[in-house]
Amino acid sequence: MGRGRPRAVEKGVLGQNISASPSGLLNIPSGPVYYPTEDEFKDPLEFIYKIRPEAEKYGICKIIPPKSWKPPFALDLNTFTFPTKTQAIHQLQARCASCDPKTFELEYNRFLEEHCGKKAAKKRVVFEGEDLDLCKLYNSVKRFGGYDKVVKEKKWGEVFRFVRPAGKISECAKHVLFQLYLEHLYDYEEYYNKLNKLGNRSFRRGNQSERKRESDSQFSSSKKRRKNNECDRTETCKVKEEEPHDQICEQCKSGLHGEVMLLCDRCNKGWHMYCLSPPLKQIPPGNWYCLQCLNSEKDSFGFVTGRELSLDSFRRIADRAKKKWFGSTSISQVQLEKKFWEIVEGSAGEVEVKYGSDLDTSIYGSGFPRVTDEKPSSVEPGTWDEYCASPWNLNNLPKLPGSMLRAVHHSIAGVMVPWLYIGMLFSSFCWHFEDHCFYSMNYHHWGEPKCWYSVPGSEAQAFEKVMRDSLPDLFDAQPDLLFQLVTMLNPRVLQENGVPVYNVLQEPGDFIITFPRSYHGGFNCGLNCAEAVNFAPADWLPHGGFGAELYQLYRKAAVLSHEELLCAVARSEFDSKAAPYLKTELVRVYSREKSWRERLWKNGIVNSSLMPPRMKPEYVGTEEDPICIICQQYLYLSAVACSCAPSSFVCLEHWEHLCECKPQKRRLLFRHTLAELNDMVLITDKSNHEEAAKNVRRQLPSSNDPPALSKKIKGGCITHMQLAEEWRIKFSKLFQNPYSSDAYRRAIKEAEQFMWAGHEMDPVRDLVKKLTDAQDWAHNVRDSLSKVKSWMSDHSSDVVKVQMEVVDNLLSLNPIPCNEPEHLELKDFQKEASQLTLEIDSVLSSCSNILVSDLETLCSKTVDCPIHIKGSEELLHKLSSAKAWAKRVRKCVSETSARVEADILYELEKENLSLQVQLPEHEMLLDLISQVECCQSQCCEMLKGSLSVKELELLLNKWDGFMVNIPELELLRKYHKDAVSWIARAGDILLRISEREDQEAVALELTCIQKDASLLRVKVEELPCVDIELKKARCRVKALKARRCKMSMDYIEQLLMEASILQIEKEKLFADVSEVKAIAVSLEERARRVLKNKEEISEFEDVVRASEEIFVILPSIDEVKDAVSMAKSWLSRSQPFLSRDSMALGSSPPLEVVTLKELVSESKLLKLSLREQLMMQTLLDTCTGWEQDACSVLHDTEWLLNVENIDDEILSILGKIEKQIQAIDSVVEAGQGLGFKFDMVPKLQDACSTLRWCFRALSFATAIPTLEEVETNLEIASHLPIMYATCSLCISLIDWVNWLHRALEVSIHSTLGRSNISDAEEILRQYQNIRVSSPAMISRLQKAIEKHNSWLDQVHLFFPPDFRDRSWDLLLQLKEKGNNDAFSCSELDMVFSEVHKIEEWKRQCEEVLHPSVRDAHLLTALLQTENAVERSISICETSNRTNSSALCICCSLDGVDQKLLTCSTCNDCFHLQCIGCSPGDANDSKEFICPYCHFMNSGKISRNGSDPLNIGRKSLKLHKLVELLSDAEDLCLWIQERTVLHQIVQKALNIKARIEEIVKFVLTYPDKDLSVIAKKFCAALKAVHIVGAYDCEANSKLELALARTSWKIRAQRLLDGSHKPSIQVLQRHLKEGLAVGIPSEDYFRQRLTEVKNIGLQWADMAKKVSTDGGALGLDKVFELITEGENLPVSCEKELKLLRDRSMLYCICRRPYDKRAMIACDKCDEWYHFDCIKLSSLPKIYICPACCCMEGEDFASMSTSGEEKVVGGKHEVPQTPSPRHRESKRKSRKPKWEIVDAAGDVSRSTSNIEHLFWKNRKPYRRVAHRRQHFQSLSPFIFMQNS
Repeated sequence: MGRGRPRAVEKGVLGQNISASPSGLLNIPSGPVYYPTEDEFKDPLEFIYKIRPEAEKYGICKIIPPKSWKPPFALDLNTFTFPTKTQAIHQLQARCASCDPKTFELEYNRFLEEHCGKKAAKKRVVFEGEDLDLCKLYNSVKRFGGYDKVVKEKKWGEVFRFVRPAGKISECAKHVLFQLYLEHLYDYEEYYNKLNKLGNRSFRRGNQSERKRESDSQFSSSKKRRKNNECDRTETCKVKEEEPHDQICEQCKSGLHGEVMLLCDRCNKGWHMYCLSPPLKQIPPGNWYCLQCLNSEKDSFGFVTGRELSLDSFRRIADRAKKKWFGSTSISQVQLEKKFWEIVEGSAGEVEVKYGSDLDTSIYGSGFPRVTDEKPSSVEPGTWDEYCASPWNLNNLPKLPGSMLRAVHHSIAGVMVPWLYIGMLFSSFCWHFEDHCFYSMNYHHWGEPKCWYSVPGSEAQAFEKVMRDSLPDLFDAQPDLLFQLVTMLNPRVLQENGVPVYNVLQEPGDFIITFPRSYHGGFNCGLNCAEAVNFAPADWLPHGGFGAELYQLYRKAAVLSHEELLCAVARSEFDSKAAPYLKTELVRVYSREKSWRERLWKNGIVNSSLMPPRMKPEYVGTEEDPICIICQQYLYLSAVACSCAPSSFVCLEHWEHLCECKPQKRRLLFRHTLAELNDMVLITDKSNHEEAAKNVRRQLPSSNDPPALSKKIKGGCITHMQLAEEWRIKFSKLFQNPYSSDAYRRAIKEAEQFMWAGHEMDPVRDLVKKLTDAQDWAHNVRDSLSKVKSWMSDHSSDVVKVQMEVVDNLLSLNPIPCNEPEHLELKDFQKEASQLTLEIDSVLSSCSNILVSDLETLCSKTVDCPIHIKGSEELLHKLSSAKAWAKRVRKCVSETSARVEADILYELEKENLSLQVQLPEHEMLLDLISQVECCQSQCCEMLKGSLSVKELELLLNKWDGFMVNIPELELLRKYHKDAVSWIARAGDILLRISEREDQEAVALELTCIQKDASLLRVKVEELPCVDIELKKARCRVKALKARRCKMSMDYIEQLLMEASILQIEKEKLFADVSEVKAIAVSLEERARRVLKNKEEISEFEDVVRASEEIFVILPSIDEVKDAVSMAKSWLSRSQPFLSRDSMALGSSPPLEVVTLKELVSESKLLKLSLREQLMMQTLLDTCTGWEQDACSVLHDTEWLLNVENIDDEILSILGKIEKQIQAIDSVVEAGQGLGFKFDMVPKLQDACSTLRWCFRALSFATAIPTLEEVETNLEIASHLPIMYATCSLCISLIDWVNWLHRALEVSIHSTLGRSNISDAEEILRQYQNIRVSSPAMISRLQKAIEKHNSWLDQVHLFFPPDFRDRSWDLLLQLKEKGNNDAFSCSELDMVFSEVHKIEEWKRQCEEVLHPSVRDAHLLTALLQTENAVERSISICETSNRTNSSALCICCSLDGVDQKLLTCSTCNDCFHLQCIGCSPGDANDSKEFICPYCHFMNSGKISRNGSDPLNIGRKSLKLHKLVELLSDAEDLCLWIQERTVLHQIVQKALNIKARIEEIVKFVLTYPDKDLSVIAKKFCAALKAVHIVGAYDCEANSKLELALARTSWKIRAQRLLDGSHKPSIQVLQRHLKEGLAVGIPSEDYFRQRLTEVKNIGLQWADMAKKVSTDGGALGLDKVFELITEGENLPVSCEKELKLLRDRSMLYCICRRPYDKRAMIACDKCDEWYHFDCIKLSSLPKIYICPACCCMEGEDFASMSTSGEEKVVGGKHEVPQTPSPRHRESKRKSRKPKWEIVDAAGDVSRSTSNIEHLFWKNRKPYRRVAHRRQHFQSLSPFIFMQNS
């Protein structure tokens, strides 16, 4: 193969040599490159098949065609226009998810209310003066792995870039962003992380039956409902079976299966869980939002459609973009890639580009030649046809032999029809793999390269995982993100996560192949044009099956049906390579189809039917299949439908989701039986059919193999085969019984459950076919007989006759299909019709003429026959044709108004012969035809001879009245008319023709007359006279023409001769012409004279002016004009030379000497004399003399530059060079003064510049120059003229300057680099070959070598065996001296290395100590740290001491400069600054309590970072100190800092052990008395705060102890505090205790649990009593209230319910029990309807108590009253709860209700809140009235309005 010899780079890549990668800094290995030979290039699919085993491992490869492959570009670039898309490159990766902020705000507020106990306060969060988008901040942190990972990896700068793309990143801004996230979003993130873990855990546990039963019961009883208010909670309501569907799925538009429908918590729209993309298997935890609410249309990302551009406009945009980024300089591929990924990752600003992508070539044209396109003129026809048919032409590739897409006859853009791509710099094609996992081929037509990246298909899952992990927010918002082709990810990220990535650079003319499931992407390096298409060889088929399953999972519409393609390929011709792949796929499809069909049968779907047949089953995509409403896939092989939704179909996998009907009502639709699918599998191996059949049968599941397909029935189990056999036996007897349509229909209906199966059901299918044929036959017999009888009873045109052929076909069957008695009756009618058919055939086949009456009789019989006979139409047609013929003949004979055509008469005669019918009009026709033939013969005779006008008039008069149109007669009439018309026109023109002035018009008219006469068929006598007059008119026209424009002398003489012949020479016109001719002869003689004598130019000009005044062209006038023109041209070109003295030098360009010589030479050829000729000759002589002088000077210069011996004559040579430079300058100045451009001037200037360089180089020999001067001199030497640079002097000096440059470099020691001592010695040896002496430079080199050797001796003395004797100061001196004097050597490197080690160790010490001791020297900082450690040890050792010293325990300083505060609890002293307080916080009037004691009292820990209890604030890491001490062992000398550090570490380890002992005691302490641990724990906290040297493990234990102690202190306050805690507070505190690991034996945990349980037990009892409807007595209720008031917990809500429960109503003195009640309109007291025996509904009701109080009669009592006092006491009736008053204010509804028509009055639970409650009246009721209320119960007052 051609791939056998890749280039060196590609060969390295194939071996995965990363160093050879062209991807540069990205370090990406390249994909393989192949070079097919001419033979291999003939078949692209065969070549790809050969390279696939190797190339598929990379997912991509490049194919470089042979050099002979040069297809012409078929598009016209001048007229080509195309639409574009705008790509935001900076957002391909670095963009936030398009999250809807309103949805996020809704969910965030719900989280605050439900989990934090906070109300959603609409408070602005401001960041850098603008509102902060919390949604964007949350997604940005999620992008980088969450809060913990962002903090650990310090990613707040990247987060800032997402939140504020245009902002400036600063440390302050990052810190503020961190604080805002911690304050507002950290808890929210933690909650959702736990929620996601819970969801994943339950998903992994999966399909346990118990959970399924629980979820099913939950689904069956309720379905999710949410309110549309932003802050309302989720509600659930029961779903009744009979209620209509109040919600439909937005995907399948069905309202069924509500138990698995999710409702969005914002928009309330519904989706079935199985309709989502991808589908959900269980309800997600927490709230759920649809993708429409999650994603914001405003922030949605995609490629925006732009305007249509021409290629020139697009090129200008591309050029501007490239110039903007890289200017006009060239850029390497490495730099280009690096810049692209910087833009993609968002670190290079905003970049938008245009891209003409996905251009349909069927609309915009293809770059490859096509047969249907117009061939450009620049392309050879043979070349065009060759590439039109080439298999590598992408228009032909999908349909090549061996391609699975040959069966697709639908123009699918991008798949069957190529797409064109017009790209510019950075325009991108994002990560994706092809539709249906196709192969793809991309060809680069022209332009800049395309950079490709690829991940092999075998690593597709790993790629997708990295994409989801790297861009979690984007995938959460859009799970199908990879289908959208708008996202890029840096290949470096993929490599870091173990995903292999390969790179290919596509140049013009290259093919790129991508393999199935290979993710690929890339970008364009500039303006280019490419074309791409998909293709599918046989090995694609398994990948195509995977692609179809992927579309089904994500609910994406497929491009084509994979099953349809498989079936079409199996039915077509395919090669042996496709057989194994095709067989495997067909077996998979067969197995899946068989499994699902059997499952449907088991579940009760027994109805089935065939799908409508295809018109062209061998083509794919020509007819549209139904689509599954759930997964959106084509239903080619099978589908499930139901009569409740005729237009809805589902695939077999989603049959349960179609509707809620019983399975028996649904129907299986199938296109192929399992037997047919089995046969397709068997034919895939054509070479050995029988053996293949055996092998495939072993692979296919067989219905006959156990276990057989069966299902449970009443009393047992039955198999599919048993049912089929029972059916066959039962209905085989139908053919013996009389036909019954119901029986046949029932039999076929029952057989539907067997029709879809395999070959085991062939007997059933055969019997069904017989039943169907018999049913159709019987139906047709009955239908035919019905039509016969209908015709006999009604002969109207609406009744259709039955065809004779149909009847014959039905009755020709023997034996008949079934027992149908009516076929005998139909047979009788057939016999009658057959007899009539014989009569009609006899008439139609007869050759003799028939009478019209006989035809009419036979037609009457045909019309009356009830069966339609085939020959009846022909018989009727013959009769109607005969009648029509006779009518036409009569019309022709009697015609008088218009002539009849003779052809019509002959046609009528011919028709009569074919009719074979006897008619009387035939004789009339023959007589008329004979007259026509007579007239035709006379006219033809006259046309044969010569025609005259008179003979023609006689014939026309004879046949003037004949009414038949004869063509010959009409032709003679036309000839006569034309002749008469011509004679009249000629007479008009010849009248007074000589007197007319417009002779041109006369000549034109006569010419027309003459031409018309030649066309006449008749002779005319006036023609000769017209010819003579025409000649005269033409002669006059010529004379007039000569007067208007100039003519030659010969023309004038010929004109006068012609006029003389025509005898018109005496006319005035010709006399004038003769006079002008004489003047012209005189001027011609003068012109010849001036030319012969070479006279002055003025004489020539006079001759020219005279010739212009006459209209005759002189023979010599052109030569005179040429002489004048040549002379003027010469003078014009000579003018710059003649006027050079008057022009200033430099004001005009220099003159050319060559041009001067040419002008002097041309002056000798002039035909006249000029004085300027002599002036030009003199100027030429002057220029020649200057050139001779210049040659002499150049000769002297060359001699000087070739001097070889310069060692001893440097000063002499310098003088000669200076003198020669002056001579050259003088000659150049003289030449420039002449104003000419001499070729010698540049040579002189080059020689002068060379001499100046030599002069400067020789001057270096007298004094040592600087390195910059030498480098400048070398730079000038590189630009010396080539012709002088090779001279002896120049060569010697160049060698000398180069040596001098190397010597200076060696002698100068710089920080950029230094030389070895061997370099200096080599320079000294090279000096022997230099021809220029330099003693000063030699002396400098020798001194440098001596200094280096002296320094080496000092170094060797510095490093004795004992490192403690070495001095740090001496080492620094060695470094300084070595830096100035030493050459490069190992000793110098060693000194620098040791100094660097010590300085680096000190720097690390400063970094470790910096947080605790700032702005101090290292040794001082170490001593201060040691002091702090000692103070910490002292605090731990004397935890029970009293502090008698007035020193701050934090810094051990007195209070002279700062104020000291003494803690009133522990008596320790503190500076305000040391404990993080400001001077304003100190108050002398208050007692000071230190933070440590405050913590032990309150248990509260500050989180603002200023509290000393914030552990690790000084961040002095103990393990860092130990590491530093270990690193110090590698130092070359001993320093004091090392000793101090050793002491610090020993003491720090000691204090660590003491603190661990205290922490362990605190963690294990379980008792109630916290004072036992208070002092020890305070001492430990103070010690840790002072020194800060503590490791991470111990620090975490200390934090745990701090948290547990805080919890215990706060628990003690809850139990012993003055305010009772609520149950919720206790639960929250216990939950917090579990989080910090409080042991179960702890006193406070046990006590809080006990109190919580007591409160919960009482609260449950209170809730039950509050809803018991008065079952419990009031005394017990009051006891329960008292018990609740004395509980150690607060239960105000339950107490309020009990107090409401203790209120009594009505005369029955019962609490509110949901019975119907009515309120008194005066006192607002409530009464039960049944207690007051109220049967009707009054509009105004006044209770008896109020009536008696007023002392009025019942009949006249009004509703108004006033307050009465009895005994000085008032008693207020009990009133309803405030919630009833609120409902009254909200809704002014009636205060009573009628429930049913029978008069039963009741009160509904849900409507009690709608009762009408009035405000309380201002008066009060007397107490004793209530005491006598029972006596008033029989009385009821009602007042009706």
